[in-house]
Amino acid sequence: MPKSQVRKKKVYTPPADLGPAKTGAAAGKPSPVWVPALACALLIAGIAWLVLYYLSSQQYPVATWGYWNLGVGFGSMVASLIVFTRWR
Repeated sequence: MPKSQVRKKKVYTPPADLGPAKTGAAAGKPSPVWVPALACALLIAGIAWLVLYYLSSQQYPVATWGYWNLGVGFGSMVASLIVFTRWR
């Protein structure tokens, strides 16, 4: 039986004008030191707020807020996640 013809594949070369585009002036710069510090502080404050709320039987940090203390604690943790997305 005759051998089939071998076809050579073309080598792919990406176009030079279509490189990854950087948007904005701060695309490659590292973030300032305060970004991770703020994110960690918000995360720790949110956890501390919730732990204090539960361990004090809903008397502290602010007794008149009631269950809104949960919103403050979880809101602080969500804010820390938003700040963490800005960290490079």
